[in-house]
Amino acid sequence: MKSDKNLLAELIRGMRSAYRSGENAMAYARANLDAAGESVNSTVATLIAYDLQAGTYVARARNDPAFNRDWCRQMAGIVKPLMQQGSSLLEVGCGEATTLAGVLRELGKLEPVAYGFDISWSRIKVANEWLKESDVCGQLFVADLFRLPMASNSIDVVYTSHSLEPNGGKEREAIEELVRVARRYVVLVEPAYELAGEAAQGRMLHHGYVKGLRDAAIACDVEVLDHRPLPVTPNPMNPSGVLVLKKRQVDDPAATTLWRCPVTDTSLRENGDAFVSDDAGLAYPILGGIPLLRAEHAVVASLLCR
Repeated sequence: MKSDKNLLAELIRGMRSAYRSGENAMAYARANLDAAGESVNSTVATLIAYDLQAGTYVARARNDPAFNRDWCRQMAGIVKPLMQQGSSLLEVGCGEATTLAGVLRELGKLEPVAYGFDISWSRIKVANEWLKESDVCGQLFVADLFRLPMASNSIDVVYTSHSLEPNGGKEREAIEELVRVARRYVVLVEPAYELAGEAAQGRMLHHGYVKGLRDAAIACDVEVLDHRPLPVTPNPMNPSGVLVLKKRQVDDPAATTLWRCPVTDTSLRENGDAFVSDDAGLAYPILGGIPLLRAEHAVVASLLCR
């Protein structure tokens, strides 16, 4: 059996080669991880696949601005009734911010305080450039949706745009983490497996996409306000649905600090070229202006701490 190191090296080389050859890098990963007895859509495979694709979503938005506009208006129409002036907003797995930028334009008068993250540094680099070109502002960072570097009850509205999609089998775990960070609402716009036809369901199962989101959300002790298919969807074979969740204890006080260490849950502060946890003696580098806030990025750096 291959060591983790050898498996990772083969996965990186193989996925990059497959992508350059015009093949599906994630399909390559699934085949090789299955053979090794690993998870179908591992975090590392997802990271490599998304990073290889950096720039393609912005190219798609440029090539089809009408769809991008309609998609963003649909999303903004869902979250707007949940927000107040100056509310905080987080897009989970924002990719290249092609959704976030359009949503912020639509919500402009509400002046939301916007955040977004992705597992891929390259996609966040493209996203920062797209936000600047779109003349909107948001703080973007690298993170893992299962270990968010944000305090509980710190963001008014947390939403997804097909970002939970590849995490079939981890639905409840993902929703629990988003609900933890949200102060009031979580909006999931994801593949609507239960609302799809047989052929679309078969495709979703083949790709390891999420399903059973409503049941998973109910198990997280939230109130389901809305659950329906959406008229604007990127792919009829991967139809989008919306699930709007409300935290039951919305009167809990907002977090006094935003950032937290994904390893120790201690508070983080920005310190020049890193985010630092004084209590834990850990630092998270900032690369090219982008905070790297995954647990895997932690550096033991006691001298940076107070």
